[in-house]
Amino acid sequence: MAQEGAQIQRLQEQATHLEHKLQTSDNIWLKKFSNFESYEQIYEEIQAIQHQIKTLKHKKNGDTLKISTLNHTLQALKYQEALLEQYKMNPFKELVEKPNIANIPSITNPIAIVTGISFIKQIKAKYTTMKHHKKSLHEVLDLINQELEVLTQLEKLQKESDQEQEGLAKKIYQEQVKKIELQGAQNLLKTSMDVYAKDIEEAESNIKSQIKDQIFKLIYVVLIALVSIVLAWVLKVISHKYIHSNERAYTINKAINFVNANVVVLIFLFAYLENVSYLVTVLGFASAGIAIAMRDLFMSVLGWFMILIEGNIHVGDRIKVMKDGHAYVGDVLDIFALYTTILEDVTLTSYKNNECRAGRIIFVPNNYIFSNLLCNYSHFGMKTVWDGIVFCVTFDSNYKKAMQIALDIANTQAKQYTEMTYKQMNNMRTKYSLRNTSANPRVFMVLEQEGIHISVWYQTNSYATLALKSKISSDIIEAFLKEPDIFIAYSTTKFVQSEGDGFGNKNSVFENKELHL
Repeated sequence: MAQEGAQIQRLQEQATHLEHKLQTSDNIWLKKFSNFESYEQIYEEIQAIQHQIKTLKHKKNGDTLKISTLNHTLQALKYQEALLEQYKMNPFKELVEKPNIANIPSITNPIAIVTGISFIKQIKAKYTTMKHHKKSLHEVLDLINQELEVLTQLEKLQKESDQEQEGLAKKIYQEQVKKIELQGAQNLLKTSMDVYAKDIEEAESNIKSQIKDQIFKLIYVVLIALVSIVLAWVLKVISHKYIHSNERAYTINKAINFVNANVVVLIFLFAYLENVSYLVTVLGFASAGIAIAMRDLFMSVLGWFMILIEGNIHVGDRIKVMKDGHAYVGDVLDIFALYTTILEDVTLTSYKNNECRAGRIIFVPNNYIFSNLLCNYSHFGMKTVWDGIVFCVTFDSNYKKAMQIALDIANTQAKQYTEMTYKQMNNMRTKYSLRNTSANPRVFMVLEQEGIHISVWYQTNSYATLALKSKISSDIIEAFLKEPDIFIAYSTTKFVQSEGDGFGNKNSVFENKELHL
């Protein structure tokens, strides 16, 4: 008897431990089944209350207060029943139902490969969740089987009152019902997992096949683009080899780069654009608005095309641009699709108009050529331009001698540029009609109120006009100072103590020089 009592106590402890373990377990299957049990319990309570209310209403002296209390309780229970109604038929529907693989992505471009890989990971993650649920269900069934085994042994050994035996039998019945429900869910889950695994395999095979096709397509497209790039490189090498003009070679290289970039873009565009006509239609409707909103941008690109086609401006040319009353003279550094970059140099323009400021990088929009006057000092290989010096002599001066002196100095200092101009003009005759052109220095005189204005004109280096102007100006001044009958007229006020005019008493200057010598 003592041994049998000890065994019963041990079994009771095991049953209590297993029951506590099941109650405290954070298992989703037990939670779902608990909701199912709660629904059944609430349903039974609703039926009992409805029966009580019906019985009380049939009595002649029914308790009105009790009926009202039962009605409030019934409403609360029906609200709870509505919340748990989803557990009425199949409490494990969410856990055992096979996920639906819908909207399988179509891999039509390399970027969509990431979407395909992400989709595969998502459906596999759902399968992993199902495996986790299967494992947790297996653990719960093991605990329930252990509990049923302990309770069955305990029922055989116990010889207590009928009430206690009835409670133990009821407990065994409840656990058996729970086991049957969970086993049914286990079978459904196994079937769902098998079917879902086949769906995953089919979807994965489909996506991987599309990814493989896109990878091969990308390789082919990249190879074609590389062929275009290599061809552009070969053309640039040939242009460097056979075109000796740096300006022309630079322009050709820019054109090759532009065409090559557009070809590469079109290769990828037509390779991965499914409906080209749709794109053309959309661009057709949007072109009007885009043209208005981005007018300056399109005009700059059009100006760039005109510059490249006409060849009026090249890298290295010296140009002059004017904007809002300001003039800038500089050398072209680069010609981009939207603007031309020039480096401002030290010139007479920067001296007179820009307050002796130079050296700035100036960005000129290419649409400038359609609305403003642009001067090119070195067009078609020209390296020289006309420049002039204007001075004024008094009416009593020997103006003919002054004109001859200025002309002789200009001939001497500008001789090399005059010869260079004739050669350049001969080259220009192949494109322009040049008749009766002379590049020799010239001198002119004009009568003005303050004296005789003499201007001397000569050819000079378009990149260094200020240097030659300075040299010729200094030579003219020195030559006039030596002539007693040439007096420069200028607005000034001075006190003259002896005879003489122009620069003062020249005889005194000469006497001082002789004494010094």
